[in-house]
Amino acid sequence: MATLKVPDRVTDLGAYVKEQRENAKLSLRQLANVAGVSNPYLSQIERGLRKPSAEVLTQIAKGLQISAEALFQRAGLLEESVGVEVEVAIQSDVRLTARQKRVLLDIYSTFRAENARDDADSEAQADAVAAAVEGTVVPLIAKSKAKNGLKSRRRSTESSTASASPAAQAESVDAHPAGTGRPGAARRNARKRVGGQRSASLRQVRTEDQSTD
Repeated sequence: MATLKVPDRVTDLGAYVKEQRENAKLSLRQLANVAGVSNPYLSQIERGLRKPSAEVLTQIAKGLQISAEALFQRAGLLEESVGVEVEVAIQSDVRLTARQKRVLLDIYSTFRAENARDDADSEAQADAVAAAVEGTVVPLIAKSKAKNGLKSRRRSTESSTASASPAAQAESVDAHPAGTGRPGAARRNARKRVGGQRSASLRQVRTEDQSTD
C-alpha cells in the first residue's frame, strides 16, 4: 500500500506543537479540550499527518500560551498571501466570536478582490490615455518643430539678401561715378570736352593771325 508523503513543514509544525505541549506540562486531552478538537485530530497534527486550519492553530496557541504567529509561520501560512497578517490578527483576537471573525474575513477578502480589479482597470485606463496622448500630442509637436524650422530658414534667407544689397550698391557706384550716369552719357561728355578743346584752339589761331596783320 502506497503511503502519502507528508510535507516537511507540516511535520515540523506537529513536532513543534508536541514540544510546546510537553514544555507546558499539558496532556494531549487537555490541549485538545482547550483547542476545541478531538484527541485523535490533535494527535494527527503532532505526528504531521494533518495540517490544521488557521482557527485551530489560533486555539492551540491560546492553550499553549504562545504566539499564534509562531504556529502560522511553522505551518507556512505567513507566506501564502500578502494580507495574511490581517487574517492572523482577526483569528487570534479572543474578543471576537467565531461568527464575527468569519464576517470580518469575508469583508476583508471582498475589499481586497475589489481593489485588485480597480488596480487592473486603472492600469488599463492609464495605458489608453498614454496611447491617446502619443497619437495626438506627438504629431502636433513634430508639426510645430517643422513650422519653426521653416520660419528660421526664411529669416536666414532674408538676412542674407539684406546683407548683399549694400555691396551691390557699392559696385554700382564704382562702375558709374556720380554725374556720369550710364556708359553712353560718359561718352557724350567726353565728346563735348574734345569739341570744346578744338574750339579753343581755333579761337587762339584767329587771334594770332589778327595780331600779325
